[in-house]
Parts: sequence; C-alpha cells; structure tokens
Amino acid sequence: MSAGTASTASVSTHILDTSTGRPAADVAVSLAARTGTDEAWQTLGGSRTDADGRCKDLPALPEGTVQVRLEFATEAYFDNGAFFPEVTVTFTVIAGEHYHVPLLLNPFGYSVYRGS
Repeated sequence: MSAGTASTASVSTHILDTSTGRPAADVAVSLAARTGTDEAWQTLGGSRTDADGRCKDLPALPEGTVQVRLEFATEAYFDNGAFFPEVTVTFTVIAGEHYHVPLLLNPFGYSVYRGS
C-alpha cells in the first residue's frame, strides 16, 4: 500500500475472485491520476496482485490529485478468457484520505466499492 503525505490521497486495492471465493493472484493493475476533471491522465505505474490478491506497492499519488483511475488486466487471469478483458475504475479523491478499492471479480461480472 502506498502512503501519501497529509496533502495527498493514497490508494490500495485487492481482487477477490467470487467464483472461487479466493484471492485473484498475479493480475496486473495500472494506476493513473489527474489534477482536474479536464486534465490529461498521468500514468503513475502499476503492480501485480500477490498471492493474497493485494497490490501493496502502488505508486504514490502526486500532490493535487483529484481523480484516480485503476485499470485491472483481467483477461489473462481467466484461463478461458473473460467477458470483461479489463476493468477500469475511476473515482474522486480528497487530499489526506486513504482509498481502498476492492474488486470483486468473476468471469461474467464485477463489482467495486470503497473499502477501509
């Protein structure tokens, strides 16, 4: 999990495969941010989920970030392909707060929420 300073938000995530009830390991996750709703996205980097389905080393958000985009490369995770080859989650952040955004995933659907 990335830790931001008091003037930045921070983000973490994990993936649970709801079809198996197990964490989804080795899924690529990309992180991008922007400082205004009309600004261009800045790709910050990425990570892969560990055996627990967690990304513990996402890059820190730049100061002034107001929106974040997580992109999950889900196609390679499913042996027979996936109906959703990728999942993109975009959300608004407030400086100084932490955002944990879990992805609940199965071959034909997904759900996200703000966790803790």
